[in-house]
Amino acid sequence: MRFSRTLMTLALTTALSACIGGGGSVSQSGSSPTVIKYGRDQNPDPAKVAGLEQWIAAFRPRALASGVSAGTYDAAFREVIYNPEVIRRSNNQAEFTKSLWEYLETAVSDKRVANGRAMLARHAGVLNQIEATYGVDKEVVVAVWGMESSYGEKRGDLPLIEALATLSYEGRRAEFFQGQLIAALKILQAGDTDARHMLGSWAGAMGHTQFIPTSYLAFAVDFTGDGKRDIWSDDPTDALASTAAYLAKSGWQRGQPWGMEVTLPPGFGAAVSGKSAKRSGADWRAMGITRADGRPVPDGQAALLLPAGVKGAAFLIYRNFHAIERYNQADAYVIAVGHLSDRLKGGPGLKTPWPAGDSTLRMAERMELQERLTAMGFDTGGADGNVGQKTIAAVKAFQTARGLVPDGYPDREVLELLRRR
Repeated sequence: MRFSRTLMTLALTTALSACIGGGGSVSQSGSSPTVIKYGRDQNPDPAKVAGLEQWIAAFRPRALASGVSAGTYDAAFREVIYNPEVIRRSNNQAEFTKSLWEYLETAVSDKRVANGRAMLARHAGVLNQIEATYGVDKEVVVAVWGMESSYGEKRGDLPLIEALATLSYEGRRAEFFQGQLIAALKILQAGDTDARHMLGSWAGAMGHTQFIPTSYLAFAVDFTGDGKRDIWSDDPTDALASTAAYLAKSGWQRGQPWGMEVTLPPGFGAAVSGKSAKRSGADWRAMGITRADGRPVPDGQAALLLPAGVKGAAFLIYRNFHAIERYNQADAYVIAVGHLSDRLKGGPGLKTPWPAGDSTLRMAERMELQERLTAMGFDTGGADGNVGQKTIAAVKAFQTARGLVPDGYPDREVLELLRRR
């Protein structure tokens, strides 16, 4: 899936509910049976049910004009009913205020590492074939699998056509979901699955590695050779291969790192940090930056990422960081996938301690920070609470003006300084 970027806003990684197979209740990968949350079982408002029925009828010409057959459309919507559970979940996205380090404790927990290594062993043959075919490290593919569905345990429990139709009718991003709905109908038309087995999250993410329908159409592959690109069943082969294909087409460079933890020299100024400030390995070495284990950083173009400013772990990031970023744009997600893949290879945990006691700014505080920076003449590109590159650059400029280390980290200290100006 693709999401708008924030620095530490991680709502996009909220864990999905447990998934099920088609029809009623099933057990997947040894997990407890889970019931599919159909709209008909959620006591929907009759007015909403009637409204969605009218919307489905009105949407039909658009779907048919986009290439969906009448038979596919009518069959897909035969049992669709307004699903209040979808709207409840979409409206219940509590603001995620964990710091990156708190997030990593769960994302790269000892249990997730152990389970990932078990999956590498269990599926060694097919993962080796996938790596050889697409050139993407098998540990990275498995790390995405772990992040997206806990290695297949949580694939989503909502009927996808019903969820996307409900969101298209009533959701806040109706046009986006309507596009996903048409793509989902095309998947059904191609015969890769049927509506009863097309299950996922409230937002339309499907299968072991949580593809949205448009990404599925663009990247999914039939690696088993059975004529179907099946990312939903208990067999994860097609899902894992599809993830590797996605990363390969996103610019993955075979044999290169995603990034690495590095150690900054004492008094490092941080002015050259940021994803667009690429330097050669020789340049970073000349600045006194080393790998976290003390070895020299390698050659090759890399940028310096400081997710907690100069107070915490620092990373040199390479082209493969951006390939993972195509899968999910949040820096925290990319770091988690990269670090989990390193742990699956037998690598150590992060060496640099994170800043104790630091807390992530809440949405209102991030907006306030942007408003105050803008009022002082530091352009943040708007006050939407999303900390992107413009906001980071504005924070850097403010820090420079105040004689602080310009690491671009929008923490509570920066906000308090802005309040006291």
